[in-house]
Amino acid sequence: MTADVVLDDLFAYIDASPSPFHAVAAAAVRLEAGGYAEIDEQKAFEEADGKYFVKRGGGLIAWDRPEGADASCPMRLVGAHTDSPNLRIKPQPESERAGYRQLGVEIYGGVLLNSWLDRDLGISGRVVTDEGVTLCRIDQPLLRVAQLAIHLDRDANEGLKLDRQAHLSPIWGESGHGPAFLEMIAFAAGLDATAIRAFDLMAHDLTPSARLGEGGAFYAAPRIDNLASCHAAVSAMVSSNVTETMSVMCLFDHEEIGSTSQTGADSAFLPDVIERVVIASGGDREDLLRAITNSWCVSADGAHAVHPNYLDRYEPDHHVRLNGGPVVKMNANVRYASDAPGLAMFSRVCEAAGVPMQSYVHRTNLACGSTIGPLTAANLGMRTVDVGSAQLSMHSAREMGGSKDPAHLTASLRTFLSGVG
Repeated sequence: MTADVVLDDLFAYIDASPSPFHAVAAAAVRLEAGGYAEIDEQKAFEEADGKYFVKRGGGLIAWDRPEGADASCPMRLVGAHTDSPNLRIKPQPESERAGYRQLGVEIYGGVLLNSWLDRDLGISGRVVTDEGVTLCRIDQPLLRVAQLAIHLDRDANEGLKLDRQAHLSPIWGESGHGPAFLEMIAFAAGLDATAIRAFDLMAHDLTPSARLGEGGAFYAAPRIDNLASCHAAVSAMVSSNVTETMSVMCLFDHEEIGSTSQTGADSAFLPDVIERVVIASGGDREDLLRAITNSWCVSADGAHAVHPNYLDRYEPDHHVRLNGGPVVKMNANVRYASDAPGLAMFSRVCEAAGVPMQSYVHRTNLACGSTIGPLTAANLGMRTVDVGSAQLSMHSAREMGGSKDPAHLTASLRTFLSGVG
């Protein structure tokens, strides 16, 4: 597919995925269209060979195992995460002040708080009833975190300070008017408000994904970190040619807050599923461990493109640019899992895929972030390399990427899953 076709498909995936739960649902639709069958993880894994996936909240694991493969068949695994920094709605959200109705929110992850000001926001997530879980999405401009006028904060341009408790509560109505919050959510989800036991809801930016810049060289969208990697991983899974290795894809939740959860990378979710697949193939733990030592994982997440206005924040000899191809991220203190063998392996992958490759090292005197890569490497004992597409405005409500990079990342992950490298 051309870069434009891949970018349009990425836009469709991002715009369909305002929450991690929607991202999993959208991925499942694409996997099923590609011949994958869903398995209930509460039931025994009776089949090993073929294309399958399991869902768990905001997490999903899919695999494609060649017919008749040995129980110790090596794996090619791609990991990404479905969550992005945002505003999460509190369990008892409603309040009234000075004639306004407002919602209480918690800050989820490392949010660029100012980027959520003066935006038209919708609501999305899941609601729970005694009958099960229902996805909910309201794509209407319901919420707004209004910024204080410059006349009342003359120093705002010298350094805006936002109190997470006091300044981020969005306005959503007038006091004494309109339905209760749960009634509005119930109507959107097609439920009775009295049936709702609980919810996991969040705000999302309503501006659609779009091309940006002269000739559409760039694109702007919400949640590029890390739905761009999720999209590339899913697209690679449904189009890769598996012959001698087992392809695995894991979309984790909660990476932005440390990955310690039932569906995070620092959980038993992935190790347990892999072990169950090996057992279903007739293998045992010895076969599992043999498979892991001969396998590779690519942890796919966003990478920092150099910002022309802040060159002093980047390592001078490792500038990464938009549209420059996948980025291998290196860190001597293993905040990224990449090492020399991993860099060499992925360079062979990119060469075979016909895409350019870049490398990134964080500036030494700045604290480096991390990814699911080191956690996956430690929990599985699997060789792992951290890669991703370059972007600007990381952790903003609306981020920026290069229009050619989604196709580059998809091609490299497809080649990797096919066993090249």
